[in-house]
Amino acid sequence: MGSFLKQLGQRVGNDEVTGLSAQLAYFLLLSLFPFIIFLVSLIAFLPVSQEDIMNTVSSFAPDSTMRLLEQNISSIVSDHNGGLLSIGILATLWSASNGVNAIIRALNKAYNVDEERSFIVARAVAVVLTIAMVLVIAVAFLLPIFGKSIGLYIFSIFGLDEGFLTVWEALRWVISLIIFFIVLLALYVLAPSKKISIKESMAGAGFAAVFWMIASLLFSFYVNNFGNYSATYGSLGAVIVLMIWFYLTGIIIITGGEINAMLNERKKGKKAS
Repeated sequence: MGSFLKQLGQRVGNDEVTGLSAQLAYFLLLSLFPFIIFLVSLIAFLPVSQEDIMNTVSSFAPDSTMRLLEQNISSIVSDHNGGLLSIGILATLWSASNGVNAIIRALNKAYNVDEERSFIVARAVAVVLTIAMVLVIAVAFLLPIFGKSIGLYIFSIFGLDEGFLTVWEALRWVISLIIFFIVLLALYVLAPSKKISIKESMAGAGFAAVFWMIASLLFSFYVNNFGNYSATYGSLGAVIVLMIWFYLTGIIIITGGEINAMLNERKKGKKAS
């Protein structure tokens, strides 16, 4: 275990994981507000309220980040018009696919391969992955609503109405973990310019899903109780907190890819010997 962690630490330094994570955080920030425009515009066509979305995000995001998001959502809702949906879709796809491109470069570096796909193919992969992530995130917002309604109906048949609420509170975290695991698994399989199986990607996806959830909760607790970024950065404090959260997310996602690449190399080394 010690040698594994030591080698992982060396790979993280050699492959410039922190620098690539900073790039990813930048593109995530750029895509966030177009995504909010898209999501808010889409709410009109879905049985989901603004409160449902904010309650889901608030499970992981610090309070200052939530206030920033709520202010922007309120502004978008007040200026809402029909054209926002198409603009939001295009802006989200372009900005978020740049973030996925940063992940593609990072994973290619982890596997020590060059990008052999053409620009069009690589961009298409990034866009497809972005669309998939948006759909999965939408499902993540819908599941708590419909899942709870379906669960209450099923439990009521057996006369277990009250007990379900306790069970659902635990299941909510499990569902979030599974959804994030699926998104990461798709990224680790499709993003690198190399054929990677689902089985070879599961270790990194499991690590990243669990550690992202833990890191998000711990970071949120720290910012809400101890960190005072507004005193240092003033009105930019909420944006800085958001950037740090995205930066931690980038480090965890790329480190998960490094774990997959390292296990892949060790497997090949055993076969060769």
